[in-house]
Amino acid sequence: MFTGLVEAVGRVEGVDRAAGGLKISITAPFADELSLGQSIAVDGACLTVSGAQETMFEVTAVPATLERTVAGRYESGTAVNLERALRVGARLDGHLVQGHVDGLGTYLGGDKGTEDRRLRFRLPDAVARVTIPQGSITLSGISLTVAALDDPDVCTVAVIPHTWDHTNLSRLSPGDPVNVEGDLIGKYVLKAQSPWLTGGGGSPSGAS
Repeated sequence: MFTGLVEAVGRVEGVDRAAGGLKISITAPFADELSLGQSIAVDGACLTVSGAQETMFEVTAVPATLERTVAGRYESGTAVNLERALRVGARLDGHLVQGHVDGLGTYLGGDKGTEDRRLRFRLPDAVARVTIPQGSITLSGISLTVAALDDPDVCTVAVIPHTWDHTNLSRLSPGDPVNVEGDLIGKYVLKAQSPWLTGGGGSPSGAS
């Protein structure tokens, strides 16, 4: 489990394509604190540390991960948002993020040159259905608040200077894909309501 508060922006140093997926080497300031089997969010995708050295660690993205995340686009020099798993008892300053990416969104552009940066993203359908104004959303591993829904599948987020300076958002260009995870609570609420929304489950209370 994660919070969507990026700890560091790492750098992809190498990718090794194999039948089992993609082995990715990433430099990080806390690489020497990582251990084998530990979970880490890379651009919001929960991956497992398969190797760690003083300044670099390795993860492997399996085919299923490559299909629904930006990991398949990584190359040497790519900047990635990094967050270690939430410790029990730590402050939850963002929101509950599983690291289970729901799909790819698209950066549509925004006001990147002002202090009040407002960026627009097109969302995958699965996320659009659980996204509400002032709700939470995870974009590239970053916990953000939905400032507005411009269309059912297009949201605007407001980005504070600290987030802008300490994540890879500033490197986005219109048309770039981003990992998107919808709000966990919203997904469970939608799942619980779906039988009644489709008319197949009677009423939530069990009354006719």
